[in-house]
Amino acid sequence: MPYLPQQNLMEVFSQNPKRYSPLTQFSQNVMRGESAFTAGERELIAAYVSSLNACNYCFGSHKAIAADLNVDPQLLEAIINDISTAPIEERFRPVFALVQKLTQTPSKTTQADIDAVLAAGWDQQAVEDAIAVCSLFNFMNRLVDGFGFESPGQEQLMGMAKMINTQGYQAVIQSAR
Repeated sequence: MPYLPQQNLMEVFSQNPKRYSPLTQFSQNVMRGESAFTAGERELIAAYVSSLNACNYCFGSHKAIAADLNVDPQLLEAIINDISTAPIEERFRPVFALVQKLTQTPSKTTQADIDAVLAAGWDQQAVEDAIAVCSLFNFMNRLVDGFGFESPGQEQLMGMAKMINTQGYQAVIQSAR
């Protein structure tokens, strides 16, 4: 049960648009704007970060959004279990390793972590995109967990995923107002 009167994230955003409108714009830009990563890959990163933080609300939500974008949920489970053996392209391993470090031990991130992503064939924009998705979801995980929101049911997750994937983050959040 939520810790405060708001029952979900949409209510939080709609009750304080002055505070959260910039965040909805940022979310739309990070998750659906131009990027080295597809929308599905960004959702996979978001779900991975949320799993590392044990944020069931965001993990379930972004796993569903990724699945709606044809990302195999088993791929996410494999990445969670072991990045080094997950059936992903080799160039993604340093991206997920960077995201893992930024989530679990951010002050231990080094030039070598960035260089590994670049050496895998990604450019500076891809590094910035990975950092932005990671940072956004570390923030969102804390926001959701701070309010005490529980993960929606499977049917609700699937509906939300379809809405976000067809209308975008900003439109879905603004429609809740």
